[in-house]
Amino acid sequence: MKWHLIEYSVQSGQENMDIDISLARSCHHDEAFFRLYGWKPYCISLGANQKFEDIEMEKASKESIDVVRRPTGGRAILHAEEITYSVIIPYSNELTPKKIYKDVSLALIEGLKLYDPVFVELSLEDENPHFPSLLQQPEGVLCFGSTAKNEIKFRGKKIVGSAQRKLDKVILQHGSILCGKFHRRLPEFVAVDESTRTVLYQEMNSKTIEIESITNVKTDYYKLTKCLKEGFAKYWNIKFDSVKNYKSEFSLQHP
Repeated sequence: MKWHLIEYSVQSGQENMDIDISLARSCHHDEAFFRLYGWKPYCISLGANQKFEDIEMEKASKESIDVVRRPTGGRAILHAEEITYSVIIPYSNELTPKKIYKDVSLALIEGLKLYDPVFVELSLEDENPHFPSLLQQPEGVLCFGSTAKNEIKFRGKKIVGSAQRKLDKVILQHGSILCGKFHRRLPEFVAVDESTRTVLYQEMNSKTIEIESITNVKTDYYKLTKCLKEGFAKYWNIKFDSVKNYKSEFSLQHP
């Protein structure tokens, strides 16, 4: 398997989704991709089956926040102070979608442990919520309102949210590694009444956490991307065959 690294760059929400889909559609049976990226402007992404009506579009526009639909499932995320990853890889009877999901999470943990020793306390969720019931609850609109099996937690709180989709014989998996607190503003933009909005804030604050809240210092995005690449390669026991830049004009910066 040839592994290609797509270096960190910053794009709009639609550009980011288009790049992930393009990589998945062009991926050959003997290759895979690991990509890191950010979002400019900040962006709310909706799961493939969510409605744009779930979001107060005018309010998001006034705050210069884009809204896009992901090709993967899951629920709404406000992409802001984070590093987003994507993995595109062929699946098989041996390398199943479930195994890919778990192995990608474990690889990200390796990278986070390199970033700061405190992340030795990271763990994987060991069971799924009952999604039909969850989706009937107010927090069902929020990705970070609950934790799915094999998503990454720190002391019981979700720090990485991921979603996956099969495209022909290829898996596209991508997710958000939370760095700062801006993502917690998502309930401001959800189309609900004020009492429900209060519940959503409570859910976000009780069930999610970020790197900066754990380390008590600003995230070093350059160091973090470096550690994530090293940890990923270590866990998968690979050396990247090529390193590519999609948008060379974008330098690594705070999202």
